Amino acid sequence: MMRHRVTVGGALRCFTNRIGAAVVGMMLLPAGAGLGGELELAADLLLRGGTLHDGSGREAAIGDLAIRAGKIVAVGKLDALSARRLIDCRGLIVAPGFIDLHTHCDPVGPPAIRKNWNYLAQGCTTVVSGNCGMGAIDVAAYFARLERDGSGTNVILLAPHGPIREEAMGSENRPPTPAELERMQNRLDRAMREGAWGMSTGLIYPPGMYARTDELVALAKVVARHRGLYVSHIRNEAEDLLGALREAIQIGRDAGLPVHVSHLKAVGPANWGSLRSAVALVEEARAGGMTVTADQYPYIATSTNLAAILFPATELPMGLKDFGRRVKDDVEYQQAVRQLVLRRLKDNPRIVIASCEQHPDWNGKSLDELAALLETDVAGAAIRVQADGGASVVRFVLSEDDVRYAMAIPWVATGSDGSTLVPEPGVVPHPRSFGTFPRKLGYYALRERVLPLAQAIRSASGLPADILRLPDRGYLRPGCVADIVVFDPESFVDRATFDDPQQYASGVRWLFLAGQAAIADGQAAERLYGRPLRHPTASSPPGNTP
Repeated sequence: MMRHRVTVGGALRCFTNRIGAAVVGMMLLPAGAGLGGELELAADLLLRGGTLHDGSGREAAIGDLAIRAGKIVAVGKLDALSARRLIDCRGLIVAPGFIDLHTHCDPVGPPAIRKNWNYLAQGCTTVVSGNCGMGAIDVAAYFARLERDGSGTNVILLAPHGPIREEAMGSENRPPTPAELERMQNRLDRAMREGAWGMSTGLIYPPGMYARTDELVALAKVVARHRGLYVSHIRNEAEDLLGALREAIQIGRDAGLPVHVSHLKAVGPANWGSLRSAVALVEEARAGGMTVTADQYPYIATSTNLAAILFPATELPMGLKDFGRRVKDDVEYQQAVRQLVLRRLKDNPRIVIASCEQHPDWNGKSLDELAALLETDVAGAAIRVQADGGASVVRFVLSEDDVRYAMAIPWVATGSDGSTLVPEPGVVPHPRSFGTFPRKLGYYALRERVLPLAQAIRSASGLPADILRLPDRGYLRPGCVADIVVFDPESFVDRATFDDPQQYASGVRWLFLAGQAAIADGQAAERLYGRPLRHPTASSPPGNTP
């Protein structure tokens, strides 16, 4: 093997710029070079002749990329450099591995689940879980399990507000006592010390919906001490979108930490177009010196449980407790439920059952179709579903114009809001778990030209790394971890549809995690190369930080 001697005139490091700051271009420099010194560069792997998108949003350049010991060591024209292995990337896009800021991935359990293949096939090397105030509360134990059993992707965790609140005070719809708030703060502090990157809230779900702003500020201050961020499924994404955004911004301002808004959108035909006012509100906060960002999935439908859409617990007497019996026997409750459902159906014109455990034959049917089958109206069908245990649903409530508008905003990252899934007969989940990233890049950027490919790639790599303040991923720069995706721009596209959602994406030719090929020439590796990534401020053993 040839060795290429490189003389460098400056120390090398991979750094993450602040969001919106100018980005340094590619450099042909070896990792570890000292000031004015010389270094022999011997690469393990050389990606030759690809179209390099470095994650900054700058225009691509044809060039080479060298990897050694799991790190990127050189980027540029490396004609004189040879390596132990060379991969011809001519005609292919080489980019940082995608970082999905918003998932509900849980890659633990059977081998097929641990692989997280539906995300690897999209080019994702890192997923962020614990969103919407839901997820693992014992961060140390969860990370230990990932380290023991392995994971296909890297995993970052947020500390979820919901179970932290429930552990401290149950499902009570009231403010916490001082002692209960202190228990929550201590539990959150522990999660941050164990490696969580921030706190997430889900303010349309119980028990998060019961929390007032002052409670969330008090908890966010704990996160701020650890240099984490506040991530929120805000309290309202429909008629009070602006009010909910103002609350999130206030929490960030009062607690002194960055705010990230989950799945930015305006729900319901009556609210389409209001997204522009929401964006203006965020940009006003950003202009005032705050760090406020968001993520978005590129679809016109959302997905959650039916209760969150039509049966919010705060709008029913005693909430959803003992719902099945009360809706049958309590006439007053029954009337309240029906009036609530009729009112909320106005903003939810089409709802489709994705998965109903008690009635799998209902999967894939809209509430209108189910109403005809049950010989009732749509409200009656919805009440029947909830009374029989509920269901996850897909609802078509977003505007295509809003979707296209939001994805081109420079501070909006790509996030799937999906889960670790293996195709399962009979269920009809949202296609976002299988197709988000190729849809954004392959369909909207390359085919529809809604935004430049360089910006679309940045929204999936450098931008989420900046939002997380992830120190050494998200960019093709010497010194960064070699999490890299290589895809064919002609075939990188989503195959998952609303009618047939469990279809893996196509077009990823190579996918590297720390220089190890999780996908090699289009084929999945048997080994799992992902690992948990702890926040740099975590009180953990050396080597566990990203």
